[in-house]
Amino acid sequence: MSAKKTFSTRIDDERLKALKHLAVDTDKSLGMLLEEAIEDLIKKYKIKKK
Repeated sequence: MSAKKTFSTRIDDERLKALKHLAVDTDKSLGMLLEEAIEDLIKKYKIKKK
């Protein structure tokens, strides 16, 4: 994987709260969960594009 960069965005309070709970439940950082979700989205849309 390449070097990591910082970016910021806005997120709905309830989604952020759920994400934080998921991070605790899975013992993963928010960043790790977000990267996993982004990878899943990239795969999802690559499949649809074909």
